[in-house]
Amino acid sequence: MKQYYLICLGLISMILVACHSGDLQVEKEWRYYHGDLAGNQYSFLSQINQSNVDKLELAWTYEIRSEEATSTLKCNPLMVHGRVYAVTSDKNLVALNPETGDELWYLNFHHLDSIGRPGNARGLQYWENGDDRRIFYVYADHLYAVNAEDGTLVDGFGERGRICFRTGLNIDSDLIIRMTTPGVIYQNFLIVGSMVSEKWPAAPGHIRAFDVITGELVWMFHTIPQPGEFGYETWPEDAYQYVGGANSWAGMSLDEERGIVYIPTASPTFDFYGANRIGQNLFSDCVLALDAKTGKRIWHYQTIRHDLWDRDLPCAPKLIQSKYHGTLKDLVVQPTKQGHLFIFDRETGEPIFDINEVPAPPSRIQGEHAWLKQPLPTWPPPFTRQVFSEDLITDISPEANAFVREKRARLQTQIFSPPDTVGVVLQPDFGGGAGWGGAAVAEDRRIMVINANDFPGILQLVNQENKRSTQASSGSDLYQIHCAACHGKKREGLHLYPPLTRVMEKYPRKEIMDIVSQGMGLMPAFSFLSKEEKEAIIAFLAGEEASLPSTLSSAPTQQAKLKYAHRGNLVFTDEDGYPGIKPPWATLTAYDIDTWEIKWQKPLGTHEEITKPDGPLTGTKTLGGPIATAGGLVFIASTADRYIRAFDVETGETLWQYQLPGNGLATPATYWWKGKQYLIIAVSGDEVKGIMSQYMAFRLPTT
Repeated sequence: MKQYYLICLGLISMILVACHSGDLQVEKEWRYYHGDLAGNQYSFLSQINQSNVDKLELAWTYEIRSEEATSTLKCNPLMVHGRVYAVTSDKNLVALNPETGDELWYLNFHHLDSIGRPGNARGLQYWENGDDRRIFYVYADHLYAVNAEDGTLVDGFGERGRICFRTGLNIDSDLIIRMTTPGVIYQNFLIVGSMVSEKWPAAPGHIRAFDVITGELVWMFHTIPQPGEFGYETWPEDAYQYVGGANSWAGMSLDEERGIVYIPTASPTFDFYGANRIGQNLFSDCVLALDAKTGKRIWHYQTIRHDLWDRDLPCAPKLIQSKYHGTLKDLVVQPTKQGHLFIFDRETGEPIFDINEVPAPPSRIQGEHAWLKQPLPTWPPPFTRQVFSEDLITDISPEANAFVREKRARLQTQIFSPPDTVGVVLQPDFGGGAGWGGAAVAEDRRIMVINANDFPGILQLVNQENKRSTQASSGSDLYQIHCAACHGKKREGLHLYPPLTRVMEKYPRKEIMDIVSQGMGLMPAFSFLSKEEKEAIIAFLAGEEASLPSTLSSAPTQQAKLKYAHRGNLVFTDEDGYPGIKPPWATLTAYDIDTWEIKWQKPLGTHEEITKPDGPLTGTKTLGGPIATAGGLVFIASTADRYIRAFDVETGETLWQYQLPGNGLATPATYWWKGKQYLIIAVSGDEVKGIMSQYMAFRLPTT
């Protein structure tokens, strides 16, 4: 009976979609990053549904051929007016035929912008007014307006189609400012956040709005307040002149009817030691509600005070309607790296559920003043484990258990333990919990689904007054200490981290030094290493002799003016590189959005090499997010086992899976074209296997 009902529902939906006129055109498309302005990662399409998803087949593949064709690809592509718009692995733009994947136009930015590295690119912004259709995209130091029809630059925007992305910030030219995740467009206001350095000094993360026609700066909200502004007193008096960060790198959501943009912000820089920014530090780690026309603050809520753990808000808030206690309310739901949901009234910012102020330990580090109370929601229940307790130590083998038990005994495990030089456990680790993939909301089914990592990390500070960061005597030693946990003892790559066997062929030596110093993608900045130590690691990667001199240079950098740095984003693993906590190491969790109870939770992905026959899945590190559809499905890739999967949104049952040639470290998209619903995913290349980055699209068989 259920199958008959689903088939009928699918047929009705097909008829309705086919009959859509212009006002419902957007429901056939995927014209916004993550599908809609509310950030809900949802499609009204249901041709692909629970009864037929197992019949999905590959429709087309667009393979990227370039110098960076085996690099990571994280883009959630758009489909508007019969064109798929996407970013390539070397950060150029391409328009594709939605039915065949044939290339319609290609825009190469390399000859247009040679300033620095382009950075990650998770999506694009689209705007139209009649026949004027534009794609907005940040490459390196510039924001570009691109004609969506032919891929040329729009002459009237800024100077020949671009503006400097530093506009209005008054920052030094050597400070990094990029945009990894698109913002939103309200009327003619292009509202953007930014990605800045996580080491000090860094650019401030002020929110800006530009005119979509001219490129002129319209308004700016200071996330690090200046004299006379609300929140200024939560910092040292002159902090606005030197503190950076408090940026919005993870996207934002828009309530068009109210004209309110909801913005998640990140930690201040430096992330793990705040002796130069004593105070509560507004507006870092905040959900911000701003007037989209003026940039004026309407309300805010800070989820971490004086952040010492890099607990950025990692994804755009969800704008949903909930019937909690029987009354329909418009809500803002913000997932966090800690595995919590903070839920607020959309207009007032009042929390829907009580939020406790829990005591937090004081810092034991000289000059640091940790905030002694931190907020934790009383409801909904968290979607990850919160403390790495002794009973959660891995049991995949007696040897792993003993190794992890001994290592854990040396570390602080209490929640909100401030960083120290011995080490504290972050559970979940630096990347969450929730990540930039966000959550999918199926309001028709009253369900929200979110994927999360659920394994610990180790946060350890390094006293920079020491001449040497470790007792290592060679580049090989340094690699094993700082790099092997992610990239493998033999540079072979582990899980979602790439191999380094051919890295010297891929990047110039100077660029590798920049990556080690500043970080890139999943890799943190190793700013605490001396110049000689970084050079020794690079020499080791190049197969050269890499002994360290007996004395290292002590030329001070800006970062070195702070007494402490951190040793890197270390995952707490056993000797074989698997997380030190019991599985599952990643999950997919579904909430009832009216009661906010957990409906189901499933492991996401598996390490097949250690999974027992008929045993539970382990879960694998997850990057990217889910989408939900009116067909009762949740689609997600994002796992190290390289599968894209479809789940029953009601039960969590796996209904379909397809193994990709590379990692699907992106959020899928779905669209309707010529009577067919398509599912598309970005697939990263694999250097070892010689696999190119590509876009893969699926559809039901043509009958």
